[in-house]
Parts: sequence; structure tokens; C-alpha cells
Amino acid sequence: MEAEQQRRKGQKRKLEEESSAASAASSSSDVEEEDETGVEEICFPRSQEALAREVRAQVEVLERAFSWNLADRAAAKRATRALAKLAKSEEAVSVIVEGGAVPALVKHLQEPPPLLVRDDCASGGDRPFEHRVEKWSAFALFLLATKPEYQQLIDDAGALPLLMNLLKRHKKGSNCRAVNGVIWRAAGAITNLAHENRNIKTYVRVEGGIPLLVQLLESIDVKVQSAAAGALRTLASKNESNKNQIVECKALPSLILMLQSVDPSVHYEAFILLVSGIDEGDKASVSFVTSTICIVTSDPFHLFPRKVVLPQHNIGANMKFESEKMNTLVRARGKKDGRKPACNLLYAGRKWSLEMSCVGVIRNLVHSSPNIKKEVLLAGALQPVIGLLSSCCTGSQKEAALLLGQFASANSKCKVQIVQRGALRPLIEMLQSSDVQLKEMSAFALGRLAQDSHNQAGIVFNGGLVPLLKVLDSKNESLQHNAAFALFGIAENEDNVADFVKLGGVQQLQDGEFVVQVTQDCIANTLKRLEVKINGRVLMHLLYLMRVGKKAVQRSIALALAHLCPPDEQRRIFIDNNGIDILLELLSSANLKQQQDGLLALYKMASRAMMLSSVDAAPQSPTPWVYLGEQYVNNSTLSDVTFLVEGKCFYAHRIALLASSDAFRAMFDGRYREKDARDIEILDIRWDIFELMMRYIYSGSVEINNLVAQDLLRAADQYLLKGLKRLCEYIIKQDVNIDNVSSMYELSEACNAISLRQTCILFILEQFEKLSILPGYCHLIQRIVPGIRSYFDKALKPNSKNSES
Repeated sequence: MEAEQQRRKGQKRKLEEESSAASAASSSSDVEEEDETGVEEICFPRSQEALAREVRAQVEVLERAFSWNLADRAAAKRATRALAKLAKSEEAVSVIVEGGAVPALVKHLQEPPPLLVRDDCASGGDRPFEHRVEKWSAFALFLLATKPEYQQLIDDAGALPLLMNLLKRHKKGSNCRAVNGVIWRAAGAITNLAHENRNIKTYVRVEGGIPLLVQLLESIDVKVQSAAAGALRTLASKNESNKNQIVECKALPSLILMLQSVDPSVHYEAFILLVSGIDEGDKASVSFVTSTICIVTSDPFHLFPRKVVLPQHNIGANMKFESEKMNTLVRARGKKDGRKPACNLLYAGRKWSLEMSCVGVIRNLVHSSPNIKKEVLLAGALQPVIGLLSSCCTGSQKEAALLLGQFASANSKCKVQIVQRGALRPLIEMLQSSDVQLKEMSAFALGRLAQDSHNQAGIVFNGGLVPLLKVLDSKNESLQHNAAFALFGIAENEDNVADFVKLGGVQQLQDGEFVVQVTQDCIANTLKRLEVKINGRVLMHLLYLMRVGKKAVQRSIALALAHLCPPDEQRRIFIDNNGIDILLELLSSANLKQQQDGLLALYKMASRAMMLSSVDAAPQSPTPWVYLGEQYVNNSTLSDVTFLVEGKCFYAHRIALLASSDAFRAMFDGRYREKDARDIEILDIRWDIFELMMRYIYSGSVEINNLVAQDLLRAADQYLLKGLKRLCEYIIKQDVNIDNVSSMYELSEACNAISLRQTCILFILEQFEKLSILPGYCHLIQRIVPGIRSYFDKALKPNSKNSES
């Protein structure tokens, strides 16, 4: 359970990081959105020393330029903007912090002191760059706070109270761009400061930050909405008190309305506008822009990269020229059509960030909070979240799938409702994405939905089984486990078993490489569940498909049944319905994997056969008709027949020989010349072997070692001494190995040694991997096919119930 919780936390953390990255990318892109005419470009220093000097120079400006004086405000704006630009480079963040920028930036999160009357008159009575200096300060702190080690430093500098004061500026009744910009940046800075920081999350709640953020959800500015939702998402993570207050502040209706009103089509419109304004001579510019403009997430037509920031300090002169050329073309197109410049429309991808933020807030609210989950569902969140499964934004799809998985938790009653409202098809389509994390979230949701019987059938009917089996081959452990859990649920429904088997699902479960133990356990339980289901109508269906289906289907079914069918149904399946022929055909395949599958299936069948225990037991000596005793072995007393072996006389007694086997009875009672002969010559048996054979005839037992066992077996077969044959076979079987199994099989055929033959067959089936690399392997396999068929015909006993019927 602990490993599972860690895995879930990892999934959640991935999505939060992706969403935060999307917000950061969106924020970075909007730095370029404003008209900065007259403001000199910031050149990124090429060395650490130059960077430190640049940072210190900007900090000194901020320390002295804190007034409403026009020159001071302009200088403060340039300095805060410069630091924000520099902070976009991860390598520069530490230098900026070490240069003392944090206190200076925090200082400019607030307005300067009020102007004196004479200064007010001198400046014309206005408030130059109102909101803009605070906006750039908040944005710079937002970027610095992306590194967790600087969160506390920024908080200790007094940033949080000032940032929350910036959120209140919407109360001034102005929806101007400057006000929205500073609120947006302030909310973003709070988000990064609160990330995984329990103390800051608590502080924001205690100081009244949550009601302010909830109010901002109703802003008409999409950026402000997205930033507020993102902050609430972070504050709700792992903090029950914050969750409860967010719900108490009536955030749910606004969040759900935001989900329903988002229009991601703006992003595609931007691309059409951009490309339609460019002729063939400017295609290089298109290539440059599509490789550098920051896009929040991948677009529906895969026209843009997923997340790339435009670092002006790293591009060469030619590329910079291309950038300026492209901006000129875009702005001209926008003015011509009377619409926004296309680059601004490209940044409409922030609406996707809004989707992700909204659904992220809801997901964090319902996590481990059953009561809030109920309120979220009652507020009507289910259908909008299902709708996001078809979003053009993969991030929104991931968040929606994960949230639906939480809705469909073990105690939830809405599993069927989720499917009825249309979630199944988009979830299955997501499984076929190239995005591993998107597939992971989809499999997670399907795994939860597959805990309902009707949903289990629906997933298979809608084509979900094949992609779930396919992602089992993934090297991603979380994706693999989520798919395994979904398949475990699907296997519970009898209606799915035939599809599972005929598609080769059983072989895939058996052959898969599953590193994590919890996944291995899940796969093992799935196979057990399938094994339990294979009886009655399910078995009848599989037998029908095995008779009339395509060759590949027949093979999959025969292989699966060899491993999973009830032992008392084996004869019905493999003898009566010719399943054994399908498996034996695999042994003749040129495909080594098919050969191995067939051999493994046959070995599994043999190991499940009930008679194997009696085959391996040491045979008991038979009770002879006449028992003369060992003292009469080669004893001339009362001897009435003499055998000449290797020139030596061996004295015997006809009465003992007649009772021992049909061979001796035919010799002495039949029409053979030995009938009346006093001396009988033995030409093809050595003396020691003949003596052991006679000792067995007279006493019913004999000590046999592996040096004489094979020759003694041949003698026992020649004289039809069944008991002695079994004893010899038992000794020989102990010595079967990789090197001699072929010759042992030949011996079993020559002597009609059934027990030895069965042992050789089982050994070959079990050790096929080692044998397959030896010369003559294919020939050996073909030689044992008749023996395999004969073995199973005898080994598989009829089911008494089937026989009676």
C-alpha cells in the first residue's frame, strides 16, 4: 500500500509540475506581449562576473529610485523588468539572489510614498507607470521562487503581505490592462512561493488570501482567472484547511463555469492567421517562430513545440533579424485585418493553462476528501471534466483523466455515470497517444472505471482491450501498473474472457517483463481470475472459436487453455476437440517463439495431468506365479534346462521360467526348437546381464545400477519381463540430461519403454530453451511428436461428468 501511495503522489507531482511549467511558459511568453517601444533590449551578460555586475547595477537603481518621480519610476520599471528578463534563465537565478535583488524587488511590490504638493504639481499630478513597476517586481519574484531553496528567503523579506495587497487592486473597479497584469503576476508569485511549503499555505489562508483568489475567479481577464485558479490549486494541495475554506468561499460554481466556457480554438485560429500572412519567401521565418515562440502545451495539429521559451540572449544576429522580421509581418497582418496581432493570439494558449488550473484545483480539492468530492459532483463538475478529455490541451486531458479516476474511487457510485456521459471513448483514444503520461492517466481512470461489471464489458466493446495490452510493454512502471490494474478489472467479467484469450492476452501477461512487485502480483491475480472463469459457457465459447476461428485465434486459445483450463477438461479440449493438433503444429513452425510457446504449453498440460505422480513412483516387484528363491539361481539341483552364455553354463528350471513371461512360455510350450532342447545357446546377452535377469526371475528383485540398466532393459524387453523393464526404466530415468536425452528417447522407442519415453518427452518440453541451441534440436522435436500425441492420449483422463452426459 505504501508503494502504491508513493506512486500516486508521483503522478500528482508530475501533473503539478507540468501545470506550473505551463503557467511559467505562458507568463514568459506574455513578457513579449506588451508594447515596449522606447525600452532598450536587455542584453544577457556572457560571463558570471558580468552578470553579477549587471544585477548589482539594477539593484542599486531599485534601492534609490523609490518615488513617484517620473525619472525614478521609469528607472524602477527598467530595473525590475531587466531583473525579470535575467531571471528567465535558470543559471542566472542564484546570481540574482546573491546580488541582493530579493529585498529590492520586495520593496517595489508597493507604491512609493505619496507625492508632496510641489512634487505633484511638478510631475503633472499623475502616477507614472502605476502598477507596472509592481507587476515586474512580482514577475521577477515569481521566477526566483521557482527554486524551492529561495522560497523562505523571499517570504522572510516580507513579500507575501505585499503580494496579497496587490490582489486587492481589482477592488478599485478598474479592469485596465495594467491592473490585471499586476494581479496576474502577484497570484503567480504566491503560487510558486506556496508550492510544497506548508507554512506559506497556512499564512495565505490565515491572512485572507483565499477569499481574494476566489473572487478573482470571476475576473473577465483570462490570465487573472488562470493565475488565481493556479494559486488555489497549489494552496489546496495536501492542506485540508485550505480545501475547506476554498469550498466555503463558493469557489466550485466559478471553477465549473470556467471549465465550460473555455474556448481553445483561439490557438488554432492564431496559426491560420500567422501562416496566411506570409508568402513563400518568408517560410524560414515561420520555421524560426514555430521553434522559439513559447506555447503552453502541444496544439491539436502538432504544429508547435510543447514548451520552448525564447531566450533573446542566446540567438544569433541572423535569428534575431528573423524574429524582428516575423514580428513586423505579424503586426502588419493584424492591423490589416483589424484584429489582434497573431503573436498575441498565439498566446491565447493561456486558456489551456486555465483549463489545467481549474481542473487542477478541483482535483486537489477532492483528493482524500470524500465530502468535498460529493459537493464537487453536486455542483455539476462531472460533465465539464468529461468534456476536457477531448481538449486540444494534453495537460487538461491528463488532469481530467486523473480527476475522473478520483471520482470513480472504490466507494463512489458514479462509475457508470462517467461512462454513460461519454468518457469511455476519449479515454481509450488517449491510450493510443504518443504521450506516455497521457496514457498513464488514461489507464489510471480506466482502471477505476473497470471496477464495475458493466463498465468492464463496455471497455472491451469500445476497443479498450488492445491498447491496454499494448501499453503493458511500456518501460514506464506507473503506466504498466495502471494498465495491469485495468486488465485485472476487465478479467472479472465473463463476457470479456473470450476476447482476452483470442487476442493473445494470456500469452502477453505470461511473457511480459514487470519489474515492480505490485505489478507482478496484479498480473498473477489476473491470470488466476481468468483461470477461474474458464468453465461453463466461457469454455464452450472458446471451444467453438478454437474449431471455427482463424488460425491465429485457434493458436491463442489452445495456448491459453493449456495453461488455464481445469485439469478434468483437458481431454475434452485437447483430444476430443483436437486442441493437441494445434499445439503440435506449433512445433513444426519456423518461428522459434511459436515452437517455444507450443512446447511450454504441452509441458504445462503434462505437469497438470493427474497420472504423473504414478509415473514417477518407483515400481513394485510383481508377485511371481512360482517363487523358487535366490538360492536356486544357477543351481544344478533339479535343473532341467541349461543356457550357454559366452561359453558358460547357466543352470535353470523350466517351471520358474514358464511362470515369468510369455516369451519363455512360447519358448518351452510352443513349436520352437528350444521346447525339447536340454541346452539353449544365448548369443546376444552378456553373462552379467543374463545373470541379473535370472536373479530377478527367481527372486522377484535385483540390484540395478546405471552401468547395466540399459543392457538389462534390452534383455527384459526381449524376454517380455515387464516388472524388470519398469525397474530398469526407473533407474535410467534418473540419469536423463541435456546431453543424452536424444539417445535415451531412441532407447525408449527401441525397447517400447513407455515410462522412459514419457520422461524423455517431459524433459524435452521442460528444457526446450537449453535444447534449442544444440545441433539436431529440430529433428529431435519432430521425432517426439508421435510420442507426445500418444502420451497425452493416455495421460488425459476423461471427465466423468462429460462421460455420463
